[in-house]
Amino acid sequence: MPRLRSALVALALGLIAVPALAVQPDEVLKDPAMETRARHISEGLRCLVCQNQSIDDSDAPLAKDLRVLVRERLKEGDSNEQVVDYVVARYGEFVLLRPVFGWHTLLLWLSPLLAVGLGAFGIWRLSRRRAPTKAEGLSEAEAAEVEALLKRP
Repeated sequence: MPRLRSALVALALGLIAVPALAVQPDEVLKDPAMETRARHISEGLRCLVCQNQSIDDSDAPLAKDLRVLVRERLKEGDSNEQVVDYVVARYGEFVLLRPVFGWHTLLLWLSPLLAVGLGAFGIWRLSRRRAPTKAEGLSEAEAAEVEALLKRP
């Protein structure tokens, strides 16, 4: 029984630690379907202040402005793609949490493959190195010279 209680307390503390969404009650749309669309769009938009959070997770004033902007565009009848295109046109592609795949972002998308490929090539090169050759002994002339040097006072 004490273990069960401890497990429940740990679970409750873990649930408390889950980050709360920053969407304020005054921002929530009355239409649940439209609010779901707004949340879906907001998940893919980066907070330009925090940079590692979506605008739904950020408390920054700019994130709030973006959330309101998304909801306003949806109220005006824009599709999800039109809303995202509008925000990207206004703030640039950096606002997308997942960048588009195109010629201008090719290096961004391929850099993990390049890093793995270079690592594999380096490991292959290291494995192909020849083992150091065994050092040969001294020649007779060298051995005689060493002996002569050691006998000197």
